[in-house]
Amino acid sequence: MSDVVCTTCPRGCALAPGAAGACRARGNVDGVVVPLGYGRLTSLAVDPVEKKPLARWHPGSRVLSLGGYGCNLRCAWCQNHRISQVGEGEVGWREVPPVKLAAIAASLHAQDARMVGVAFTYNEPLVCWEYVRDAGRLVRAEGLANVLVSAGCVSAQVLDEVAPLLDAANVDLKSIRRSTYRALGGDLSCVQETIRRLAAEPGCHLEVTTLVVPGVNDSEAEMDELAAWLASVDPQLVLHVSRFHPAWRMTDRPPTDVGLVYRLAEVARGQLAHVYTGNC
Repeated sequence: MSDVVCTTCPRGCALAPGAAGACRARGNVDGVVVPLGYGRLTSLAVDPVEKKPLARWHPGSRVLSLGGYGCNLRCAWCQNHRISQVGEGEVGWREVPPVKLAAIAASLHAQDARMVGVAFTYNEPLVCWEYVRDAGRLVRAEGLANVLVSAGCVSAQVLDEVAPLLDAANVDLKSIRRSTYRALGGDLSCVQETIRRLAAEPGCHLEVTTLVVPGVNDSEAEMDELAAWLASVDPQLVLHVSRFHPAWRMTDRPPTDVGLVYRLAEVARGQLAHVYTGNC
């Protein structure tokens, strides 16, 4: 039996029989690439929608947030590394099929009208995009909303499957530098295409987050360039400029200076109408 290539993201992992990809959530099973993490949830909680973060979509509402395991990027500062940077045997999970997830969401909505839908979040949801698609269809059938929180480093084919099901999304734009994305195992142009696609998707409200990491993407020049690019997509796009805190493999530097976060937000406001600060 020969290797097969995963086409979910730009990594294009060539998977030997029985092997998992760089994301640890997809693998070669009997010559077919399958989502190993399908329906295997590590986290399930009701969150304020502002925590996603979404600032201009149903403020004051709540979503049922869920996460699995695995991610196709390797950000040294990952806040959720205990689930995003592990595989099946390295973390506890429970099986929640799409029909069960939709039923849980519907039950929570019946108890509290502020609970408006589900959010695929915490790790990188799109490494198991089939689950997002299948669960998203059933959530929609219950009259509830689908929210995606993603790094956006996925193929156009994946977006074709999930974008029409989304009511809101937040994409993490880590930098406007190709070299930064290469160091993380990602691809800037791919993320930019995701942002363009979701910004143009009818019925999907899009916001973007940039975490300001000292020594990585914390210059005024880069923020100006990043905001200018977002404005070229849509000057009404919402940008969250967020503060870094030491985590995982990046504990060698202090949290981002709060004054710098505010200053970079002001730089971004020169290009964009809606800029918020976070983690301050």
